[in-house]
Amino acid sequence: MLPAFAFILAMLAAGRLLAWRRIVPADAPAALNLVVLYVCLPAAVLLYAPRLAFERELLGLIALPWLILGASAGVTLLLARVLRFDRAATAALLLLVALGNTSFLGFALIPALAGVDALRYAVVYDQFGSFLILSTFGLIVLGLYGGERPTLRSIARRIATFPPFIALVVALVLMPKESPDVVTKPLRLLADSLLPLVALASGMQLRLRMPRHHLGAFAYGLVAKLLLMPLLALGLCVLLGLDGAMRAAAVYETAMPPMITAGALLSLAGLAPELAAALVGFGIVLSMATLPLWHFALAHVA
Repeated sequence: MLPAFAFILAMLAAGRLLAWRRIVPADAPAALNLVVLYVCLPAAVLLYAPRLAFERELLGLIALPWLILGASAGVTLLLARVLRFDRAATAALLLLVALGNTSFLGFALIPALAGVDALRYAVVYDQFGSFLILSTFGLIVLGLYGGERPTLRSIARRIATFPPFIALVVALVLMPKESPDVVTKPLRLLADSLLPLVALASGMQLRLRMPRHHLGAFAYGLVAKLLLMPLLALGLCVLLGLDGAMRAAAVYETAMPPMITAGALLSLAGLAPELAAALVGFGIVLSMATLPLWHFALAHVA
């Protein structure tokens, strides 16, 4: 685990240096993210999703991110009312407390944190949880707070054209559980490139500026995302009977820092862009300290 975190920090620093010195074009992070989205993530899904077999506990794993969503939205709306967060900050917190970087960073880190066997469960959490939440609840929040309401057609189109989701359907319907080496070796090479590409692109996009006028919202967002929601996920795993690699995947995915894609959508909608960038940037850096804490906690939970 420690070499993986050291490598991520090194790649974050390298990416930040490349962007700071303007060695790479301004759109380099977007290009890397597109490679990850259209090539590396589908390869990882095709490689690990076919190994899924129906287990009753999978229903609990699918339900868990939605339960986290309900809890985080309820607490966020209550605190926003009590502490008088403005509408833009409330929208940012509704998305970034509920949604973590479960695909880009999650898929890259889960093998180091919980073993390769847990990655198939991370795929379930991400595709049936984070992705569908962003495509439904996320678009609704952006519409309600940003002024452009989504339609059922736009939501369905987003889901049907998302490359990792298409790969998931192909993996579950067409891929055998054990593919020949001629298939698995190229997929593994592409999947293994997730970590360096994601860390490098994240470093290029890293913004560590404290939004002073959103200090309360910023502090709540990071504490809730990195500590409170994973703690709730751990409790829910016990109640739902999730154990072993499935429990580890659920807790780690919940503990991932705020989702980069959600932060970008908030910025594009003009909804507290400084707060969103700060939550994403500081979240990535601080998660390098909080994720080992959850590793320790999982090792000591029966």
